[in-house]
Amino acid sequence: MLRKFPKVYGDVVHRKRDYWIAAYTFFCVAVSLLLDANGTLLLQNILGVIAWTSLIFMLRGENREIKMQVMIAVAFATAGEHFASIYMGGYTYRFENVPMYVPPGHGMVYLTAVALARSGFFMKYAREIAIFVVASCGLWSLWGISELSGHGDQVGAILYVAFLIYLFKGRSPMVYLGAFFITVWLEIIGTALGTWRWAELEPIFELTQGNPPSGVSAWYCLVDSVAIGTAPVFLRFFDKIGNSFKQTRSKKTDSKVVLNKK
Repeated sequence: MLRKFPKVYGDVVHRKRDYWIAAYTFFCVAVSLLLDANGTLLLQNILGVIAWTSLIFMLRGENREIKMQVMIAVAFATAGEHFASIYMGGYTYRFENVPMYVPPGHGMVYLTAVALARSGFFMKYAREIAIFVVASCGLWSLWGISELSGHGDQVGAILYVAFLIYLFKGRSPMVYLGAFFITVWLEIIGTALGTWRWAELEPIFELTQGNPPSGVSAWYCLVDSVAIGTAPVFLRFFDKIGNSFKQTRSKKTDSKVVLNKK
């Protein structure tokens, strides 16, 4: 099961940028959710402007593949937020909206998962980190469906299984490992402060779910997998459009040269 997390011997490359991205996002998540817990709608919008600015700044230095993945993650996650929260009522924000900082926040979360995945520390200790994540999330899920939780978290247990499938069968297991840490961090802080709350029963099958569900990282892994899987398609599409545009301009230029010679 751990073959996707090979043991690395020897030196690994530690890029300061990767650790800076992760540290900055973890810090911003904590501060933003703390401020929003008792803040106004205006403050939410201000945090949104700051988040968009931060995301744009953080993307400087990333290649076009990562930038495209982030854009897809933002778009897909934002659509998912409106569907799962506003339409379905699976969880609810304080003002029953999708705060302005949430879309760019998803971009920062995705970029952090990527940064952690490629960091020297994760590369060096991938197997140990995977064991820790599987064990800790598994214990959380068992607690959620036991009588000790006092409420029940059937959804969390199902999501935990989905998370394991992503982790051991998905195309980017290291990214999913990184996603676990940042998503658990933001979910625990956000729900503890009351910035949002998960419904006691999920709206489709009325299964019990925790606040947050124990396997909540699986939802974020879905965003990650969509971003990673569709980015090459969009890049090829835009490259094709760009090449067609260049060819059209080249033909127009050649035509002008011929006319001028006449």
